[in-house]
Amino acid sequence: MLVETELTRRVPAQRAFSGLAEFSSESCPNEPPECPPMIADGVAPSLLEQVEAEWMYRVEGGAPAHVRAALGMSSTRLGGGVVLGMRHDPTGYWNKALGFGFEAPVDSDLVGQICEFYRSLGAPSAVLQFAPSVLPDNWDEIRAAHGLEPGEVWIKMAHDLSSIGVPETDLRLAEVEPREAARWASALLRGFDMPEEGLSDMFAVVVGQPGFRCYCARDGEEIVAVGNVLIMGDTAAMWGASTLAPHQRRGAQSALLVTRLRVAKAAGCRLVLAETGKEAPGERNPSFHNLRKAGFAALYERLNWVWRPSSARR
Repeated sequence: MLVETELTRRVPAQRAFSGLAEFSSESCPNEPPECPPMIADGVAPSLLEQVEAEWMYRVEGGAPAHVRAALGMSSTRLGGGVVLGMRHDPTGYWNKALGFGFEAPVDSDLVGQICEFYRSLGAPSAVLQFAPSVLPDNWDEIRAAHGLEPGEVWIKMAHDLSSIGVPETDLRLAEVEPREAARWASALLRGFDMPEEGLSDMFAVVVGQPGFRCYCARDGEEIVAVGNVLIMGDTAAMWGASTLAPHQRRGAQSALLVTRLRVAKAAGCRLVLAETGKEAPGERNPSFHNLRKAGFAALYERLNWVWRPSSARR
């Protein structure tokens, strides 16, 4: 099985590496049905949430020591989920806690421990993500007590690998080799308008690590788009897809999606999972439409809960 987090240059940083949009013929013309029953009935929220948590933990937790020191990084496993921190996060994205509610209940004690982690770290803010099915009846009381405010909505999606298209682009697709890791990381971050300092080294060490398969689209020798996948037995996580602005609308991301779906199937995966940001009124999220075009179906919405030191009750 495989999880994808699609990033798009036009989506703000907090939504970039990512939620259920209003699906209609107007907003999604000529796209697949919203959710085939076999997918809706066969994917447990625990899988969707914990696989996403795992790829993020491996990427952030595997950062080199000098990067962790410079960015003030810390991470821990707690209550079946992960808590990821970056004191000097230049993007507002990397302080995130997720994967909870399946090995231990979501309660005030758990939320308090998560918030205390970020308070002790000195994080400027953090996002807590919980599947709606794990929130207790008194969630409003709990989140208010800890100063959590509602944020953006993400869409959790799935693909059953029963039908995969053919890559169509004039760009050249290839798997990234370790010697190209720095160029790949640079393109990944520039595609999101994220700063390269520190973050580039965090990503570069991923290339060639067990389970990580990193792909790119080239115009000549230049890497102009990237898309990646983490294979974990019969489960995997696709993550980190971006395209440099001058090379958008050339089919790079659609082709990289299909390429990674094929890689997942060849590796023995049975299901592909994904998440991306819900479209705000008047906004178009290209990542969402690329996923739908590739055959992904929507499963559920997940609301982000934002913690800030100034809003937290003591």
